[in-house]
Amino acid sequence: MARVTVEDCIDKVDNRFDLVLLAGHRARMISAGAPLTVDRDRDKNPVVALREIADETVSPEDLKEDLIHSMQRYVEVDEPEADAVPLIGTPSSSGDDSDVQFDRMSEEDLLRGLEGLVPPADSNDDD
Repeated sequence: MARVTVEDCIDKVDNRFDLVLLAGHRARMISAGAPLTVDRDRDKNPVVALREIADETVSPEDLKEDLIHSMQRYVEVDEPEADAVPLIGTPSSSGDDSDVQFDRMSEEDLLRGLEGLVPPADSNDDD
């Protein structure tokens, strides 16, 4: 088989710099033991990677996603939505709330209750 050139791959990956990144990443994957999708024909890993891209046996989009994931140090974890967790004290939409009782107090009752409170006595244990 003839040697692969950049012109064979450039119609699959528009940017030459992206092509170099993707082919290099695929060559490292092959070195790590990833299965080949084309015959090796005594070629080295970068040439095999370029041949795979040129023959479209590997998807450049998949390679790009894999490259991005391999470079990430922090993987974002999807947190549950805030409205998915019911808040404490909010009425639920599915239950019968007739058994819930709330203490209602007028402002005058509250003030009378506060006036009746006696401050705690200071206890001096210095005796």
